[in-house]
Amino acid sequence: MNERQKILLKEIVESYIKDAHPVGSKALVQKLKCSSATIRNEMSALEEMGYLEKTHTSSGRVPSEEGYKYYVDNIMKPKELNGEEMLKLQTIFSNNNLVLSDAIRECMAIISEITNYTSIVLGKDSEYNTLKQLNIIPIDDKKVVALLVASNGHVENKQVLIPEDVDVKEVVKVSEIINKQLIGTPIGEVPSKLEFEIKPRIAVIIKEYESVYSMFQNVFNDFAERNGNVFFGGRVNMLKQPEFDEVDKVKNIMEKLEDYEVVKRIESNDEGVNIYIGEESEFDKDVTVVKTSYKANGEEGTLAIIGPTRMEYDKVVTLLEFLKSQIER
Repeated sequence: MNERQKILLKEIVESYIKDAHPVGSKALVQKLKCSSATIRNEMSALEEMGYLEKTHTSSGRVPSEEGYKYYVDNIMKPKELNGEEMLKLQTIFSNNNLVLSDAIRECMAIISEITNYTSIVLGKDSEYNTLKQLNIIPIDDKKVVALLVASNGHVENKQVLIPEDVDVKEVVKVSEIINKQLIGTPIGEVPSKLEFEIKPRIAVIIKEYESVYSMFQNVFNDFAERNGNVFFGGRVNMLKQPEFDEVDKVKNIMEKLEDYEVVKRIESNDEGVNIYIGEESEFDKDVTVVKTSYKANGEEGTLAIIGPTRMEYDKVVTLLEFLKSQIER
């Protein structure tokens, strides 16, 4: 790729990231100081190389997956954080009342707000972090409190509405089965065991077993997220992007974000900040995952940002590098 083609690719990638509109030759004449015909020829060359794609809706070009990769690997420069963004993150770490894990989560929630993408913190699973006890405390015929205790001492209670046509006694009965079968199970494995071990058992004894199963599945999914293994910031943020305006696309992304096993595959042990674009993200062809690992004070885990392939890469990389430096200083 010659120098003019690199400049052209940079302009097209950054323009498309900014406004999500295909880029035509006329828009680049002033910036590249050459004729529209020359730019069209260079665009065609970049398209033949696999770095640009032509859309069906206009004569403009958009970056391909390979185009984004080339941009990230060879052209992109990290973007400087502004003072307000740095101050927001530094203030969290200067709060001595926050333990490290809480500070990390708060910072990732802020990064999600700054970028409008979804942030994830994955803590390392511990063999000691298991389900210790589940108690169901009836409030009335329509509501119960689910009290969950983990072996690391984490306790959580959640008020839950009982599904229609389900007796509170049936909910209590299921909790007894769960206590008998799943005590000692790692928290992250409880949702899958609930489906494959508990669901078939309750199907025999409860008519509306699907509703009861869904109720407990939601309770344990929330518990797994809050128990130190998985944290989401702005789970639906990236769905605000124009790439995800189709119902089937939204449904597919949300199902993956709610699947603990899929999310856990994001875990990173690599040094530095790593970018996985499109198919290589193992998430969705229109999605990019940017992630890094951290280690500090005996804690370790993964920080990840999930967004469209049309991601503001330079800013996301800088934010994660800055947060990692704050954690490990």
